[in-house]
Amino acid sequence: MIDPDVARLVRGVLWPGFLGRTAPDWLLRELDGGLAGVVYFGQNLSSEPSEVAALSAELRDHRPEILIGVDEEGGNVSRLEAQTGSTLPGHAQLGALDDVETTRAVGAALAERLRAAGANVDLGPVADVNTNPANPVIGVRSFGPTADLVSRHVAAMVDGLQAGGVAACVKHYPGHGDTASDSHLDLPRIDLDLAELEAEHLPPFDAAITAGVASVMTAHIVVPAFGDAPATLNPIPLRRLRESGFDGVIISDALDMAAIRSTAGSGPGAVLALEAGVDLLCIGNPSNLGPKQGATTDEDDYLEVFEAVCTAVADGELDRAIVERAAARVAWLAQTVRPSPVPERVEGRFSDAIRRVVRVRGDVAIAASAITLVDLRDRPTFAVASAHDPFAEALAERFDVTRLAAGPSLRTPDPHAEAPASDELTLLLETIPADDGVVLLADRLGDDTPQRLAVDRVALVRPDAVVVSVGLPLAEDAVLPLPVIDTLAASRASADRVTELLAAASTAAATHHLHDQHHRNGS
Repeated sequence: MIDPDVARLVRGVLWPGFLGRTAPDWLLRELDGGLAGVVYFGQNLSSEPSEVAALSAELRDHRPEILIGVDEEGGNVSRLEAQTGSTLPGHAQLGALDDVETTRAVGAALAERLRAAGANVDLGPVADVNTNPANPVIGVRSFGPTADLVSRHVAAMVDGLQAGGVAACVKHYPGHGDTASDSHLDLPRIDLDLAELEAEHLPPFDAAITAGVASVMTAHIVVPAFGDAPATLNPIPLRRLRESGFDGVIISDALDMAAIRSTAGSGPGAVLALEAGVDLLCIGNPSNLGPKQGATTDEDDYLEVFEAVCTAVADGELDRAIVERAAARVAWLAQTVRPSPVPERVEGRFSDAIRRVVRVRGDVAIAASAITLVDLRDRPTFAVASAHDPFAEALAERFDVTRLAAGPSLRTPDPHAEAPASDELTLLLETIPADDGVVLLADRLGDDTPQRLAVDRVALVRPDAVVVSVGLPLAEDAVLPLPVIDTLAASRASADRVTELLAAASTAAATHHLHDQHHRNGS
């Protein structure tokens, strides 16, 4: 039997997700018992803001001091616009623009949207410096590849969010930008010494602290310079964070990610995280079917962590004073972001910013009323976790669109397949009507990547195709055999700009064709 006082104390440091668009009974029960709050994911949120606000109001009726968090970065990662794609610029786009006032305005717009939904914590901005172009989980979620650039924009985004009444949570401390694996699926390792970390990856977090950031999220990464434990479970980097002057709330990344769940385990990992200095335990997104997931319910995931921490306190394995200090910080944060009237709309249109950063290489004219969109991308990361395709939806407003998802076998040769991948891609292209325009959607076009090789093969069959690159920017000297639109984000805002460009080029091409025809007829 769990002591009721211990149970209430422990609930005050737990932050679960849940399934569905209505609050389950177990969640309401735990909120009544002192649960810190909830994290919303895409599956929880209707596209109607009023419905989300009503859900938040119901939760707040059970727990007035609730913390409601949302992963809302703009660009690729949006929960509030999960059904359509974000209409705000993403971090990489803002970094390329390098106008901190625009970044601050995006932060204010994010705050407005979260507050209208009844949320009060944004799990952003991303403070990771993306120094590894092959990084599978950060990439265009970062403001860029240098500490100075990222620091400027992290501080501006924190300012915009928190001036708008929403607590910012910079992530992923001590920096997820140099990884070659995704902590949703694996336990990444960063082999940098402390001097390299201090120079390249920690400055944006220091800039956020100077800007008064309310919370910091840890990374599930091993940094040997700090020891063998993942940063979330490691007191050394978290002590460094406190010594940097941070006195806000330290939040764990989701404990259901494979980096923790498949190593320490979510329950034991929660105990270790609190011992290391974490204040608020993000339990995770129950809809993510990663390693060791899918056989449990949202309540099971919550109870695994709740019972592990309660037992550790009861047995003396975890000092109760540690949990009390963590709960006090969480309670402080809840008091600082108490609900207040949503301000007048501060959000402007950011289409001009998008136009300035989306780049065109070559002639993207498509003289066709129908387009076949061939998606060469790998599966989106769990961080993005979007089932929609904003590019197909945006293009469909101007063209007849057919979408073809080119699976991994089309990009990576499989020795067990009946035909080589190149033959499969060629066969796929042969199904496209000759008078259709062809648009290739890609996010990894570095030299010799499967997607780049696929583009080379497509060019041989359809030299009239156009590539839309939604990943990191191509090198200035990169040469592709097809024209490219470089967007730096897979968002609805980017898709709208691509549609605008293709439609304008298509109209110009059609006008030119008619002019030539009239000229020939008159001669």
